[in-house]
Amino acid sequence: MTSSEGGFYSAEDADSEGVEGKFYTWTKDEIKKIFLKEKADTVIDIFNIGKASIDKGSVLYINKSLEDIASKYNLSLEDLNQLIQDVRKDMFENRKKRIHPFKDDKILTDWNGLMISAFALGARVLEKKEYKNAAINAADFIINKMITKEGNLLHRYRDGESGITANLDDYSFFIMGLIELYETTFDINYLKTALNLNKVMIENFWDNKNGGFYFTQNDEKLGNFRQKDIYDGAIPSGNSIALSNLIKLGRITANTELEEKTILITKAFSEIIEKSPEAYTQFISSFDFLIGPSYEIIIVGDSNSCETKYILKAINSRFIPNKIVILKPFENIKTAIMDISNYLKDFKMLNNKPTIYVCSNYTCKVPTNVRTAIVSSNEDIFIPELV
Repeated sequence: MTSSEGGFYSAEDADSEGVEGKFYTWTKDEIKKIFLKEKADTVIDIFNIGKASIDKGSVLYINKSLEDIASKYNLSLEDLNQLIQDVRKDMFENRKKRIHPFKDDKILTDWNGLMISAFALGARVLEKKEYKNAAINAADFIINKMITKEGNLLHRYRDGESGITANLDDYSFFIMGLIELYETTFDINYLKTALNLNKVMIENFWDNKNGGFYFTQNDEKLGNFRQKDIYDGAIPSGNSIALSNLIKLGRITANTELEEKTILITKAFSEIIEKSPEAYTQFISSFDFLIGPSYEIIIVGDSNSCETKYILKAINSRFIPNKIVILKPFENIKTAIMDISNYLKDFKMLNNKPTIYVCSNYTCKVPTNVRTAIVSSNEDIFIPELV
């Protein structure tokens, strides 16, 4: 589902050749055509092929521990893992010869924003480089192909052509992805792009009279027909994510105008949310970030040093949802992040080591490079001592 250019495609059919799931399922006979008998029998057993139905294909799954399987076939775990890896590769290559399901190869900005956000967060928590690369490639694709010279987002890309004026979801979801990607890579360019797009979003979608964001851009032809959506269903609403973005960007930059927008957007929808809160879970989650407790964690140090990486690993291994993490490199007296967050000029390294500042509501605890300050007001959450 990833294009060669880096963006994510929209969807793929479940059926091929008129059969549901045929492209992804396997029969015993198909396995026996790929592998010699002994190996084929092993593959059939490991992946439970043909257990549910003899005629129809089976979805591959392993329902036993790898230790039990290794013992059964007198293999080491290392050899078993290698066997599974080799088998999957052979089957994957063989599957390429099948008739593929129809693929909807449109690349949509809003859906890519969701993917970028998920992969960037997953990369931090799970330490998966491939997730980070997927997020970077998709973000770079959107930036290079789907932002006009005037700085406006477009909604759709296909066959080398970008088009369709972007809606609120495109802006809010992609900005969310860029913020997550900044916290994963600390590449200041992603943060700058997020801020620029956020400015455009406010200019084109904000309701100056009642607060909140319209789904469509300013257009005199639409008159009073512009709608606002805050329902959080299978995907969150643009307003719910925009609220979260405003909070994070406001805290990162200390921009009081963005903070003021967060108050206005919550007032705009508070009455309807109070009637059926279960329908607006993402908005409530963003509101929880707003009212706190929430944290700004500033790290001053070389992003490539082992100590800084250790600090980041310790932070990312804990579930602290209402936080932002900012890195101020120490290599130069004036760094790029200070162009965005000028207040960081007062944050210094201690003892020539990476130093952590844990702040809440613009008030910081005593900086330290031995252990972090307390991150939660309800429970002491420390990062282990550096080694």
